[in-house]
Amino acid sequence: MSEVGGDASPAYKRYLLGVLLVIQTFSYADGLALGLALQSIKRALALTDTQLGLLSGIAFAAFYSIMGLPIARWADRGNRVTIISLTALAWSVMVALCSSATSFGQLLLLRMGVAIGESGCVPPANSLIADYFARAERPRATAIYMLGPSLSMIVGYVVAGWVNELYGWRIMFLIVGLPGLLPAALAWFTLREPRRAGLVTPVGDVAPCLKKGADVGTIARTLWRQSTFRHLLFFFSVAYFFGYGILQWQPTFFVRSYGLDTGALGTWFALVYGVAGALGTYCGGVWAGRFAPRDERLQLRAMAVVYAAYGAVSALVYLAPNAYAAFALMALAAFGSATTIGPLFATIQTLVPSDMRATAVAVVYLFANLVGLGIGPLAAGALSDALRPLVGEESLRYALLALTPGYLWCGWHLWCAGRTIREDLHEVHDE
Repeated sequence: MSEVGGDASPAYKRYLLGVLLVIQTFSYADGLALGLALQSIKRALALTDTQLGLLSGIAFAAFYSIMGLPIARWADRGNRVTIISLTALAWSVMVALCSSATSFGQLLLLRMGVAIGESGCVPPANSLIADYFARAERPRATAIYMLGPSLSMIVGYVVAGWVNELYGWRIMFLIVGLPGLLPAALAWFTLREPRRAGLVTPVGDVAPCLKKGADVGTIARTLWRQSTFRHLLFFFSVAYFFGYGILQWQPTFFVRSYGLDTGALGTWFALVYGVAGALGTYCGGVWAGRFAPRDERLQLRAMAVVYAAYGAVSALVYLAPNAYAAFALMALAAFGSATTIGPLFATIQTLVPSDMRATAVAVVYLFANLVGLGIGPLAAGALSDALRPLVGEESLRYALLALTPGYLWCGWHLWCAGRTIREDLHEVHDE
């Protein structure tokens, strides 16, 4: 693995996290905007719920996941700053172009283009952070970076919700996409690749099969031999299936079941997922670093308990007597689940050697997005269509409720990963 050299100042590392956080925030905003506008797009283009599930699911996930692997291998051997900058530029332009779509086919192709651009964000950034921050610092540093999805909910839901309501979904995509050009330029001109600057010093032994330049197949086989990584891979796949299946359809659920408009709905979602999610993400990273530093087993066991509770609270959302009770329960669930984000990604970065960190994250995203983001929204939409003859307009409520027990499955994989994490860490490096 690698530890950080002494040439990177604390001020620069904070700046690095800040720029990467802004890019992460913009990269998630388009998916949130799409979720808010599904009902408007359905009416404008005369689409079914199944087609909407395709747009928000497999059309994005397949290209995001498949392109993530070659980009990640490039990141493990090349300039990660360049990759992050160029891909941020690409997805910003493609999101803006979604405003010009006049048919299901056009919007489908544009969503594929957005996915290719966004696939170059998270894996290279996680790898970059791991080179600048030591093992004990990584849960907190990674948690700060992973505040991006929560912050994007604060910005994306409020801005996208009101712009969609006042000016329509086409203007909404322009407003969401074009501002991403600024952080892309900042990364290009102000961040530096630590490999080129000599900030990374190798420590410990790296297995010969993981030497620089190892092919993706060799890396995949090596990762698969780790019991901990297998369980984390299954966890992410299952969590994404149920999580994205629910999240992508939640705005439409509140529109249909409670008659909320997208402006008010976006504000509520910003509070629920943005504020509560950001607090949970930050607290989770701080708590892991304070109460379980360098103890990934304890972190994983705590996260398993959190996910079991998350499933129970999430089910109550769809049994709540009114929208306000549902929002309160969603905020509690969002806070709890978000506490796991920083420690989870930090654990992956610690579990693998430095020259395959981006690829490891890309492998996780490959399966998680294909299984979860690719099939989850589609499954929820199809289930809603299937239940419509039985329960009418409340079909989506019962479709989402049926998905919530899946979070117990997620918790089981985290608990199993905690059983083997120490042995697998010892095999990779001796710290």
